[in-house]
Amino acid sequence: MDRNIYIDNMNLDEALELWEHRLSAAGCLTAMDPEIIAVDQALGRITAEPVFARLSSPFYNAAAMDGIGVCFQDTIGAGEATPVRLSLHQQFEWVNTGNVLPDKFDAVIMVEDVQPIDDNTIEIIAPVTPWKHVRTIGEDIVTTELILPDGHRIRPIDLGALLATGLTEIKVQKMPAVLVIPTGSELVQPGEPLQPGNIIEFNSRVLAGYLIEWGLQAERSPIVTDKPAALKKAIIDAVDRYDLVIVNAGASAGSRDHTAGVIEELGDIVLHGVNIKPGKPVILGIVKGKPVIGLPGYTISAVITLNLFVRNLADTLLGMQSPPAKTLKATLARPLSSKLGVEEFIRVKLGQVGDTMMATPAGRGAGAVMSLVQADGFLRVPAHSEGIGPGEKVKIELLRDEHEIQNTLVFIGSHDNILDVLANLLHRQRPICRLSSAHVGSMGGIMAIKRSEAHLAGTHLLDEETGEYNIPYIKKFLPDIPLQLINLTYREQGLLVPRGNPLDIKGFQDLARREVRFINRQRGAGTRLLTDMHLGRLGINPEQVNGYEREEYTHMNVASAIASNNVDTGLAIRAAAVALGLDFIPVAQERYDIILPKAFLHDPKVIALLQTIRENEEFRRTVAGLGGYDLRDCGMVIYEQ
Repeated sequence: MDRNIYIDNMNLDEALELWEHRLSAAGCLTAMDPEIIAVDQALGRITAEPVFARLSSPFYNAAAMDGIGVCFQDTIGAGEATPVRLSLHQQFEWVNTGNVLPDKFDAVIMVEDVQPIDDNTIEIIAPVTPWKHVRTIGEDIVTTELILPDGHRIRPIDLGALLATGLTEIKVQKMPAVLVIPTGSELVQPGEPLQPGNIIEFNSRVLAGYLIEWGLQAERSPIVTDKPAALKKAIIDAVDRYDLVIVNAGASAGSRDHTAGVIEELGDIVLHGVNIKPGKPVILGIVKGKPVIGLPGYTISAVITLNLFVRNLADTLLGMQSPPAKTLKATLARPLSSKLGVEEFIRVKLGQVGDTMMATPAGRGAGAVMSLVQADGFLRVPAHSEGIGPGEKVKIELLRDEHEIQNTLVFIGSHDNILDVLANLLHRQRPICRLSSAHVGSMGGIMAIKRSEAHLAGTHLLDEETGEYNIPYIKKFLPDIPLQLINLTYREQGLLVPRGNPLDIKGFQDLARREVRFINRQRGAGTRLLTDMHLGRLGINPEQVNGYEREEYTHMNVASAIASNNVDTGLAIRAAAVALGLDFIPVAQERYDIILPKAFLHDPKVIALLQTIRENEEFRRTVAGLGGYDLRDCGMVIYEQ
């Protein structure tokens, strides 16, 4: 089948304006019809009209304290020298909090201020003012008072106010019904047996989750295969039953991407293709007066385009307006390049380092789900920009609560599997804390400390001349920064190979064999420097190594590439081999340390982290179970300046 082409590559603002105009012309921007539901079921729903009090609250004069109801005039003149005695049923009645105050009384005296004389007489030594300790009629709510405005999302406290005024039913906007249709012959449901080429279908759960959060009634259809007839039937059935249809995947230009053609056959395509990244191949269409939106198959692209083109539509159908995304200003930690003419949405990690909120770009792949799980916000790079320089102030749209961001410990540098263990235990020990790590290599970590971009850095750089780890590099690049170098672990590095070592790889000398496919670590990584050192000792030119320029950023990614048979070997830690069932050829035991500037020694987050590595037995047991680690000096200060 012929491939699709994008019928548009429109500017985002123009696309949003066109989408709104066409939806309005098709009658799609009218709020849903209202419905009447029980107040008990109204949490999170949107009011369809202003709501007024049916009754006053309280609707009678009520005692606000335990004590006695009195007429204030009968208490005039009471004092320690001139106590006043009152008679039961004539001048006072005993009352409890919430009791009706008899009509002849206009005040309550607390029980602790009453001295009983006998069963029918009490004595007081202080007067009371009118309506003291009395909740008068309408003190909280007066009949006909406005309780909630039109277009208001009902909160738990609102339920109390509604019920307190005697309301048991309320008119709310009907929840728009949305169907999410996952497409793709390669998709399988979670839990089903997997074959190579299968993809677990989870996007529909993600998209439906956002829609439900926004107040819509979202459902998911069964998986639709890559057949135009099947997709056509699914959309026809959906527009007859739902107010909005989301088709996930099939929006791009592949030979099995049929969404655009089917929507065009059934209705109108408003546009196909917007100049954003990720999310370019989004399809906006209208079928039988219903919005039908084709979202890209990559998760990040789908989430971004859902927010851009569906969120405001959802608000309109609900008759409400969501507050704008919370933003903050941050300093960009690293240079960021961007393609001119494309508006780019960059995921970033945030952390307050000293007095500066730092933003570190995360993964940019459209399918990198974890990059969005770990992201704290989005940085928009406008289409007219080719990038942003390090140190520039940028506006971040937040994905996480600002208080949580303020309590993030920023760790930049070399990757190690221990960091995941540490992040989990730190959060358990101090739930307000979060460890955010960026894996940019040991030299990247040292430079981050130099630029005050991180609280901590992980490093395992071997100086070949002295045979010393890390300290020579600190003296060279960080001579003026007071710091401590704290050991985290000694760990085994080696060449990872598939189980059974089918190519009989024995060491670095075998990397010169052309049939051996190697995978490297990124420039600046300590593991990369260790590779170069061994190749240099053997006189092997990197150009002789098949795959030397192919790079990964973590030990686990190296292991994954080998386990999936994309490459034959790579240098990584033993724990990565153990995790993925690979064989391990030892090369070296190295020292992995943490660089800690003294400016952060008294930071509660840092204190909690150091307590974890020095005192937490579960930490030590868990790390021992990973394989290839020696914690003999864990938590020890190796060097100080």
